[in-house]
Amino acid sequence: MEKTSTDFEERVVAINRVTKVVKGGRRFSFAALVVIGNKSGEIGYGSGKAGEVPEAIGKASRSARKASRSVQLKDNRTIPHEVIGKFGAAKVIMRPAAPGTGVIAGGAVRAVLESVGVKDILTKCVGTRNPHNAVRATLQGLQQLKNS
Repeated sequence: MEKTSTDFEERVVAINRVTKVVKGGRRFSFAALVVIGNKSGEIGYGSGKAGEVPEAIGKASRSARKASRSVQLKDNRTIPHEVIGKFGAAKVIMRPAAPGTGVIAGGAVRAVLESVGVKDILTKCVGTRNPHNAVRATLQGLQQLKNS
């Protein structure tokens, strides 16, 4: 099946303005971190840099589309078991939750979990809350999941 752009929902997690000091003054560019997901187990993330914000977001979403992968969910609403994802100094602890709990997560972790289609989960981000590392740690944790 061909993946189309309508299948995936795009979420901008972070936009960072980067400054390069040149002879004539400062030159600004933008870095974007984007997460895409179809809310039923497919997820991808990417980053892009460009002179303008929309171009950076476009590059990031193209990168995210290329790096999409699937994740095992339990009952299409939560994760099958507790898992800890680590990347750099970021550590994300994810626990399955009862129906009706909602997504208890913040910032970058929430964006990833809602894009993948998780509806009930408890999370805690330990170490650093850097958006790039939090996204990578969350995805690393989701890759460890196994349906029993």
